[in-house]
Parts: sequence; C-alpha cells; structure tokens
Amino acid sequence: MPHIFNELRSILALSISIHLMGKIQSTQNSKIKNVQKLFVKSKERKEQNLFVIEGGREIQLALDRNYSLDTVFVCPEIFSETGYAEILSKIRTSNLYEVSLPVFEKVAYREHSNGILALAKPKSHALNDLNLPDHPLVIVLEAVEKPGNLGAILRTADAAKVDAVIVCDPLTDVYNPNVVRSSVGCVFTVPLAIAGFSDVFSFLKEKQIRILAAELQASQWYHDTDFTQACALIMGTESNGLTDFWIKHADERIKIPMRGKIDSLNVSVSTAVLTFEAMRQRGFC
Repeated sequence: MPHIFNELRSILALSISIHLMGKIQSTQNSKIKNVQKLFVKSKERKEQNLFVIEGGREIQLALDRNYSLDTVFVCPEIFSETGYAEILSKIRTSNLYEVSLPVFEKVAYREHSNGILALAKPKSHALNDLNLPDHPLVIVLEAVEKPGNLGAILRTADAAKVDAVIVCDPLTDVYNPNVVRSSVGCVFTVPLAIAGFSDVFSFLKEKQIRILAAELQASQWYHDTDFTQACALIMGTESNGLTDFWIKHADERIKIPMRGKIDSLNVSVSTAVLTFEAMRQRGFC
C-alpha cells in the first residue's frame, strides 16, 4: 500500500503543481471539525461563504461550471481505486490535504464519495443572470420544503434540459449537502435563480412567459395544456400547495389526474410529469 500513497503524491505534485499541505490523521483536527459544521449548519455555510461537495462526479461537474474550490481533502486508499484522476489536473487551490481512511470515513456523509471531498464557494443566482432562449421552459418552486425534493427536481430539469429553475424563496439553501447529493451534481448544471415571489412574477411578465400554476382544484388537465409557448411551471408544496398569489396571477391553472385515495403526488414527481409532457409537445421526447 505505501507505493500507492507515494504514487498519488507524485501525481498530485506533477499534475496540479501545488504543494500537498500535509496529512490529517485525527478526526479532532480543526479543519475536519469545520467540514462537519458546514455539512449540518446553513448558518456556517452562509457566514463562511463555503459549502461541501462530496464525490468525484459532483466535483467534476462543479469544476466544469467554473466553481472555485477553496479546500480539497483526498483519501488515497479510496481515491486511487476510482476513475476520477483527471480531477486533480483541474484543481487550482493550495489547500489540498491528504486524509487517513478513518478520518475520511468519519467526515464523509455518503457511502460512495470516491475518496475526495471539497469545500467550494457558492455562486450568485440572480434572476438577471439567467440567459433564456426564445420560448423558454422554466420551473418555479415556491417554498420548496425538503432538500431531497429540490435535488430530485434539479435532476429532472437537467434530464429534460429545462431552461431554468427558479427557487421562489430566498431562504432556501440550494447548497445544502442533501441538495448537492440528491441532485447528483445537477445543482451545478441547471441554470438556477433565487428570488422572492414578487420579483419572480415581475421577471416572468417582463419576459412574456406564461404562468402555469399546478393546482389540485384546477379545471384544466395538464395534457390539454399548450406547453410549446414560453411558459413557467409553478409548483407548490405538498402540504399546502400554491399560495393565493400564484393562483390569482396564473395565466392557466392545471392539474394532474388523481384516481387514488391520496390526492397529491410528491412535488418532484408532479414536476417530472409536467416537464416531460412539455418536452413531448416540444418534440424532444
């Protein structure tokens, strides 16, 4: 095994041209404790302007989208067995640490993190930063409740190449580790904006994007709706649905047929149903 560690150090030194800062072997190390704080505390992520990315695929996607990595932790025993060696040549930080297997297993939340974990700087997600094409398809999420739902919706948005996802709640932490994890890195690949509902409404009106509110009491079936024009799918929470604001200001209110005793789908499933109907109508399915 020692020759693997030496080989990894050689690769690191040659391919990234940075100095390995040393090996961390204690779970009580201050840097490791800080990673744990960033995992669980939104306040720490905001104050430090950092968030955690686990796994080779997710870090690769973040690097491809020009996210800046602040600190990287590598566990040679695991990383040497993965196929993500190309990541090392893209890392542009001097804060690179080797960590022992017990330390990595302690700090990593995922079972399969490829032996690599990074602290990255978040990006700004302003509405005006969105570069929408003609006739865009946009998903608007009002007060999304669970990080796992947001992550699943981002996966749907990536799969369908939706033009943007707008989180209509500035308190939502899109860099919650569960969002990064459940989106399998699609939080980095999907055009994303965060704003309050009044700003989102003004933005949609300015861009002449039709507002389609998904609502259980609507009279119009989703499959009878024209999704080929510029439109925004407005999705509410499972517990309360959409607020009166979106119902009042919607251009159309649409619903998905429900035949069982439970009258609502998981919001990520509902979003997927509507999104891929839009893709079908647009000729992409």
